Amino acid sequence: MKKSLILFLASFLLAPSLVFSGTFTLKAGMFFPIAQSDLWTTEFDQMDFQRNNYQTTNLGFAYEYFLTRKMSIVLGVDAYSKNKSGSYIDYVSYIGRIDDPDFIDFRDVAFPDDYEGEYIPRHSFNVSITPIQFSLKLTPMGRKGKIIPYVGGGVGLFFWSVRLQGDRIDFADEWYYNEVADEFNTDPVSSEDILVYPVDLVAVQEDNRITIGYHAFAGIMVPFTRNMTLEVEFKYNVAEGKFPENDPLRGFHGFEPFDLSGYQISLGLNYWF
Repeated sequence: MKKSLILFLASFLLAPSLVFSGTFTLKAGMFFPIAQSDLWTTEFDQMDFQRNNYQTTNLGFAYEYFLTRKMSIVLGVDAYSKNKSGSYIDYVSYIGRIDDPDFIDFRDVAFPDDYEGEYIPRHSFNVSITPIQFSLKLTPMGRKGKIIPYVGGGVGLFFWSVRLQGDRIDFADEWYYNEVADEFNTDPVSSEDILVYPVDLVAVQEDNRITIGYHAFAGIMVPFTRNMTLEVEFKYNVAEGKFPENDPLRGFHGFEPFDLSGYQISLGLNYWF
């Protein structure tokens, strides 16, 4: 709903521009995130979803204003959002104190999946990226012909959000569980000690943050009426979003800048006026 509202507001702001000569484009495509920063890789390493689970369709529109026969400027908006729920790989959880009346930490505990467990820890990971981009577009062969190739690039404002909700295993706070003594110890005491970790129920998010990014694109337009063309386009976005460095209580504190980069393949419908 939030992304739809952004698209609607952007289209409202762009409407006055339509009195000029240019094109208006509606497009749909597939977005493929690069997903190389450490929060991405941590999720893919620990959970049973992968990078290709975050490849999904996206929608967008653009207004193009003709400067010359071979040059124009473009203002466009795209919307990407993907939420995926998954389970931790190789871990199960037990509720509460695991029959140890002296253990004062009431958090659930993650054990290796050699054990039966009472439930499997899982959480959802949501990523949303909405760039508003300003581009310079070149049509080296002009705008007449059966096929009209073009290239371009520019800068943009990237509105982005990251959310994690559900169980999160704290691998930085390890414990040793002793099967014989049936107690927790901060240090191993026998060869039968089992390395376990606390499980917290979390709902953390970085919402409606903004960063500057860059992009480049290339494509072709194919006229099929006097005022309409189909276009096929490849676009590559480069951007990263920074998490707060001065707030250790935030859920994503300590992670490197979040990779917002990706490439997009889209099919569009252009109306020329």
